[in-house]
Amino acid sequence: MEEAVTNIGLLAAGLAVGFFLAYQYYKSSTSKKVEAAESEAKKHVQDAEKEANTIRKEAQLEARDASIRLKTESEKELKERRAELNQLDKRLRQREEMFDRKTDQLDKKEYQFGKKEREMSNREKALQEKERDFEALMKKQSEVLEDISKMSTDEAKAELLKRVEMESRYEAAKLAKRVEEEALESADRKSKQILSLAVQRYSSEFVSDHTISTVSLPSDEMKGRIIGREGRNIRALEAATGVEFIIDDTPETVLLSCFDPVRREIGRISLERLISDGRIHPTRIEEIAEKVKKEIDNTIKEEGEKAVFDLGLHGIHPELVRLLGRLKYRTSYGQNVLEHSKEVAYLASIMAGELRVDPKLAKRAGILHDIGKAIDHEVEGSHQSIGADFAKKYGEKFKVVNAVQVHHGEGDPATVEASLVAAADALSAARPGARKETLTDYVKRVEKLEEIATSVDGVNKSYAIQAGREIRIIVKPEEVSDEICAQISRDLAKKIEGELTYPGQIKVTVIRESRYVEYAK
Repeated sequence: MEEAVTNIGLLAAGLAVGFFLAYQYYKSSTSKKVEAAESEAKKHVQDAEKEANTIRKEAQLEARDASIRLKTESEKELKERRAELNQLDKRLRQREEMFDRKTDQLDKKEYQFGKKEREMSNREKALQEKERDFEALMKKQSEVLEDISKMSTDEAKAELLKRVEMESRYEAAKLAKRVEEEALESADRKSKQILSLAVQRYSSEFVSDHTISTVSLPSDEMKGRIIGREGRNIRALEAATGVEFIIDDTPETVLLSCFDPVRREIGRISLERLISDGRIHPTRIEEIAEKVKKEIDNTIKEEGEKAVFDLGLHGIHPELVRLLGRLKYRTSYGQNVLEHSKEVAYLASIMAGELRVDPKLAKRAGILHDIGKAIDHEVEGSHQSIGADFAKKYGEKFKVVNAVQVHHGEGDPATVEASLVAAADALSAARPGARKETLTDYVKRVEKLEEIATSVDGVNKSYAIQAGREIRIIVKPEEVSDEICAQISRDLAKKIEGELTYPGQIKVTVIRESRYVEYAK
C-alpha cells in the first residue's frame, strides 16, 4: 500500500517536472517566434517604406516630365495662335485698306454719276423740246400734204399699206422663184439621173397580161352540155366556183363574170378542164372545182415565195407571202399588181443604192406596199392603211409599215426609203403602157384639168397636152408678173393634187407673153 502511494507520488512528481519543463520549452520557443515575427515585420515595413519612397520619387519625376511637356505644348500652341492672329491682323489691315480705296472710288463715281445725271437731265429736257418742235412740224407737214394730195391721213395710210403689201408679195414671189430655181438646178439633174438609171437597169414588159374572163369552146354544141338538163350543170358550176357563167349568142364563147379575180380564175380553169375531160355533170363539176381550188392555193403560195426569192428577201411572214401570191390575180388600171409590186421593189432598191441608203429596206417596203389590195372587201379602209395594219400584225418593222402607209401621201414619210417607195410607185404606174384608161374617163379628166386651170385669177387660156400629163397655161401679161407666175404654178399644182385622181404626175407650165402689134400703112 505504501509502495503504491510512493509510486503515485513519484508519478505525480514526474508529471509536475515534465509539465514544468514543457512549459519552459514552450515559453522559450514562443518568445523566439515572436522575436522572429517582429524582426520580419520590421523588415517588411522597411521594404514598404523603401518602395513607397521609390514610387513617390517616380511619381514626382513623371509629374515633372508631364509639367514640362504641357508647358512646351502650351508654348507651341501659343506661338501658333499668335502667328494666326498676326496673319488675321495683316489680312484685316489689307481689307481695310482695300475698303478705303473702294470707298474713295465710289465717292468719285458717285460724284461723276451725279454730274452725268445732271447732264442727262439737261439733254432730256432739250430732247423733249425738240420732240415738241418735231411734232408740231410733222403736224404742219401732214396738213400741207393733206391739202396737196386731197387725202386724209387714214386714206394715205391705207394707200401706203396697199403699196407695201403689193411690193412685199412681189418680193416674196421673186425670192420664192429664185430659191426654187436654185433648188431645181441641183436637184433636177440628180433626180433625173437616178430615175433614168433605175428605169434602164430594170426593164419589164410595157403591157402586163390582163385577167382572162372568156373561155373558148370547141363548138356551139358544148354550150348545151355546159347548161345541162334543166340548167343543173351551169348551176352546179356557179355554186362550186362562185362565178356567173354567161352563155349568149356569142359563137363558141362563154363569158365569166365575177368581181373576185381568184374565183374567176378558178371558174375558168375548171370549165376548161371539164371541156377537155368531156364528162360534165354536177358530181364531176364539184370534184374538178375543189381540185382547182387547191391548185390555185398552191399556185398563190408558190408565186408569193417566188417573188420573195427573186428579190432576195427573207424573214417575211408566210401569211404575207400568201397575200403577195394573191396579187398575181389582182389588177389596177389594167396593170398586174404583183408585177407592179416587184417593179416598185426593184426601182426603189436601185434608187436607194444610188443615194447610199438601205436598199434591202427599200426593196422590202416596195414589194409589200400594195399588199392591202390582196385583202377582200370585208376589211374596211384604204389599201394603204389595210396593208400597213397587216404588215404590223405580221411582224414587219416600223420603217416598212410607215412606207406602206404613206406611199400615196397619207402621212409623212419617216425615212428616205419611204419616199423612194412612193416615187417608184408613181414611176411604175406612169411609164408608157403600164395602165389603161377608158376614153370617157380620160376626156373627163382632161376637161376637169383645163377647168381647174382656167379658174385661177389672171389665166387667159389653158391647154392639156401630153395625154393629160402636162397642162400649159397662158396668163394675162398686164395682170400677172413673171414672179407671180411661179406662185400660180405652185398653187395650181396643189389644187390639182387635191381635186383630181390620176396616175403618175402632171406637169404645170405657166406662160406669160407680151405682144405689141402695129400696122404700117
